[in-house]
Amino acid sequence: MTDMSPTPSEATEADAPTGKTDTALPDTVHPSLAAALAKKGYKTLTPVQSAVLDPKISHSDLLVSAQTGSGKTVAFGLALAPTLLGKEDEFAPTESALIVAIAPTRELALQVKREMEWLYGQAGAILATCVGGMDMRTERRALERGAHIVVGTPGRLCDHIKRGSLDMSGVKAVVLDEADEMLKMGFREELELILNAAPENHRSLMFSATMPASITSLTKKYQKDAVRLKVVADTKQHLDIEYRALTIAPADSENAISNLLQYHDAKNAIVFCDTRMAVNRMTSRFGNRGFSVVALSGELSQAERSHAIQAMRDGRAKVCIATDVAARGLDLPDLELVIHASIPKNPEALLHRSGRTGRAGRKGISALIVPYKAQRRTERLLRDAKITANWGKPPSAEEVLAKDDERMLASLVLDTPVSDEERAIVDTLLAEHSSESIAMAFIRQYRATRSAPEELSAANSYNPADDKRGGERRSREHRETRGRDDFEGGIWFCLNLGRKQKAEPRWILPMLCKSGELKKGEIGNIKITDTQTFVEVAPKGVERFVAAIGPEGKIEKAITATRIEGKPDFQASRGQRGQEPREPRAKRDGAPKGKSNYKGKSDYKDKSDYKGKSDYKGKAPRKDKPKYHGKSDYQDSPENARTPGPAHDGPKDGMNFDSKPKKPHKKKLARAAARAAGNAQGKTGGKPPSKSTGKSTGKPSGKPSGKTGGGRSNRGPNSGPNSERPSGKRTPPNRNSGGTGKLMRKGRKPAKKR
Repeated sequence: MTDMSPTPSEATEADAPTGKTDTALPDTVHPSLAAALAKKGYKTLTPVQSAVLDPKISHSDLLVSAQTGSGKTVAFGLALAPTLLGKEDEFAPTESALIVAIAPTRELALQVKREMEWLYGQAGAILATCVGGMDMRTERRALERGAHIVVGTPGRLCDHIKRGSLDMSGVKAVVLDEADEMLKMGFREELELILNAAPENHRSLMFSATMPASITSLTKKYQKDAVRLKVVADTKQHLDIEYRALTIAPADSENAISNLLQYHDAKNAIVFCDTRMAVNRMTSRFGNRGFSVVALSGELSQAERSHAIQAMRDGRAKVCIATDVAARGLDLPDLELVIHASIPKNPEALLHRSGRTGRAGRKGISALIVPYKAQRRTERLLRDAKITANWGKPPSAEEVLAKDDERMLASLVLDTPVSDEERAIVDTLLAEHSSESIAMAFIRQYRATRSAPEELSAANSYNPADDKRGGERRSREHRETRGRDDFEGGIWFCLNLGRKQKAEPRWILPMLCKSGELKKGEIGNIKITDTQTFVEVAPKGVERFVAAIGPEGKIEKAITATRIEGKPDFQASRGQRGQEPREPRAKRDGAPKGKSNYKGKSDYKDKSDYKGKSDYKGKAPRKDKPKYHGKSDYQDSPENARTPGPAHDGPKDGMNFDSKPKKPHKKKLARAAARAAGNAQGKTGGKPPSKSTGKSTGKPSGKPSGKTGGGRSNRGPNSGPNSERPSGKRTPPNRNSGGTGKLMRKGRKPAKKR
């Protein structure tokens, strides 16, 4: 595609108005869309919606910068009307898609489809979705039937384009919703493939909350004479959202959220967590407490996500616990409460989370659960987001019960007149029970359906509004001193470890801040002895420290703290801080303990002077060593003399072992020599001598093996006249011989196994 687009700095900029338009819809709205807006209840348009209706840019490429919750979906629907309908009131049948809208997530794509359905419903538009996790065959059939507007995610749209099921030849416009988020998620290659597949003269609309360098390069490559609309944030936008920052103790996060949900009793509420594990844990905890809750996280399938969102829409569930990514694009019409269980990482995440509520003129509450350690960080986050929050504490158990009683008294059930069918049971109750008993039964029945509120521990009462500089660093005259010796009425605690346990302030101080819920400025002097450590705590942090360590005083696994009345008597080996230093050990009276009176080394008076190394004269000869005459013959060795065996005195008659020939070196000659030697000694068939049994010579003598062929013999190579009994070694039968049970002849090796 030819690069004809200017850079965003050169592009035409049009700042949208900061306020809402007149009560009547503008004349530039297409008649079919104006009827749909009026039916939906629209009387005014948001700034971004009014900006895209300028007739001068009705056929131009757009680069729109607007924040979440500003009505961008309806805005690009209005901007596409001149391209889609022109002067016509209804769509004509089509075989290929006319508009391709791309969204980063499945939820946002489905939300865009729902918005386009009611906006272009009277014009007869046919829509199709192509999102991951859904059946591709169903999507392909919908595309084959013909769809005017196709909404999908980048990956699934690329799959349909590569398979040929999505025809891009008739596309008139391509819309990128939250383009910056898609590039951040790594969809640049997919976006370029879709844009390259569209015709040369197509129109492109990019909507993005921010304008990073990646958006600039994409705009420069695929847009022509782009008009940039930088929508100024509407100051009234945040008036529909009430921001609250609630300080808690770190261990009370779930209890504070539970009380907050019960206190407001919102139709729909969403709790944001930072990890999937936190989502699963809170879903289980709140489900056990009686809340109708669903979860949204990245590990769920598309069917499970759809069921969870539909349960929130139908009223079967009232609380949704989700991560930031899973809730992107989530649009619930009756969402009244947003709770940040974890502090957002940046202002954009805070605005995106809070933008789920306060839509279409409805009021909403965005509550941040702030552990007292994160108060400074939360104040900086709110300041960067240009948001003013009301600081306070979460509702207590008494406040939750009082709110429940208030709702019970205001219930419409009490104002409903008694019907004729109910008159009989009412008269019976009044006749048998007093009014007080009936009222008490009603109260108990009402409270039985609700979860009991949680008791919360006292948290730090820090309020950024108390600072004269708006939560920033206070001036030096108003800043509290940080010295360790400036505590008035400090309380001392004793820890059961000292120098022998390698106790050092550099790791004791952070341990006390983490486990004891103390601030660094609330810890005074730290005195370390051999076996104990004394810590001074400021009076304002004592109650919180005692509550954190519990009645057992447990700080960590084997470290405990005990409260001490008054100032302890230190028994340190060194002088106190600020005193004169002790004298060096060498100048102190008395000898060091644990050492004997060492008098030094004695003089070496008897040591002779060194006169140098003597010359080497060689090794002295040995006179008694016998002269070597060479190696003696083997036959002359006395230990090799043949002796008769224990079972017989000598060879039997007819056997001459001295005439046995020597084996040749070659294997072939060894076989022939062994065969000739056997014949010379009167042996037949190469078998060892045995008693005459009258049987054929194909089987060795002895007990039969019980097998007709291939049987094992009890005789082996060690059997013979010089052996007392068979050695137990068995020789496999020789396959080259004629018989199946013959023993292997001497000089032959067994055949290799196949």
